[in-house]
Amino acid sequence: MGLRRREIADLYDRRYVGFRNALATITGSYESAADVVQEAFAEALRHRRSFRGEGAPESWIWTIAVRLALRERARGKREPLSVDGRLPEVAATLLEPIHDPAVADALRALPERRRLIAFLHYFADLSYDEIAEICEVTPGTVAATLAQARDSVRASLEANNEVTT
Repeated sequence: MGLRRREIADLYDRRYVGFRNALATITGSYESAADVVQEAFAEALRHRRSFRGEGAPESWIWTIAVRLALRERARGKREPLSVDGRLPEVAATLLEPIHDPAVADALRALPERRRLIAFLHYFADLSYDEIAEICEVTPGTVAATLAQARDSVRASLEANNEVTT
């Protein structure tokens, strides 16, 4: 099936900032994330004919971008890309200050898989299906993971008296 250059260019124009901001939570800086976005879209252009149309083009490019961001992060910290088939930890540093430091702390405390899925959903604005495709899990697993993340954040805030019920 493949993708046309114009489709990839349009996606780049529309979603560059979202890609950069979300990937910065993995790479640790906007500069390295910008490089990863460029590399991901260049790779998508080089391999556009291999896109089989089994998912959304944006999900396919996100998959490329997340893998490149994880490699970039591992290179910077000299950590392996995966341990027992799991994704490495997403950067615990939120680059943009969140208005509520307690929420930022609660997000940092999430286990790595939950944090990655939460970032892809809330910071990259991806759907459950897109996240499932990127992380190679089912949409149900994404839904459950996001529910667990919300519960963990809420429990953390309640424990610190940040939420009134």
